[in-house]
Amino acid sequence: MTTATTPQPRAEASAADPPKGEEKLLRVGELAEKTGKTRRAIRFYEELGLLVPARRTKGGFRQYDASALVRIHWIDRLQELGFSLPEIGKFLAALHEQDNGPAAMDELRAFYASKLLVTQELLQRMQALESELQESLHYLSACSSCSPDTHRSACRTCEAAAHGDGPQPVLVAAVHAHG
Repeated sequence: MTTATTPQPRAEASAADPPKGEEKLLRVGELAEKTGKTRRAIRFYEELGLLVPARRTKGGFRQYDASALVRIHWIDRLQELGFSLPEIGKFLAALHEQDNGPAAMDELRAFYASKLLVTQELLQRMQALESELQESLHYLSACSSCSPDTHRSACRTCEAAAHGDGPQPVLVAAVHAHG
């Protein structure tokens, strides 16, 4: 016994599906969703020259390829490293002025090297601050041995042996200086 098969409706290609062999392009909203950015941020990146759409539709909608995802993640990472959007834009403009690969990579190397120096200086300052905080905490730990009846004004001239022989740490002395 044979049964007639009902022909299945042909799947219609949606407007979002690319022609066979072409990669899917993303509209601003889709790109924003995939990157966690706002639509306004995507447009702002374009205004700054940080991001270029792969093409525009007949209706003027921006469409982005997969390289836009990579570019936005790169921008995020650079911002985490302390680069501002104008710095990134200036760098990209300088990079695009280079005609050959080695010169472009030299530009990239210099860009990163400059930030590395700034980062190393910041780390040194942060380590000094960490030391000051540790010194202050150590100094203040001796204060727990004082009587609860001790008035705060007495802290300015405290000579408790537990504080050690050195002067009050700057982070403590500044508080005591103004009572």
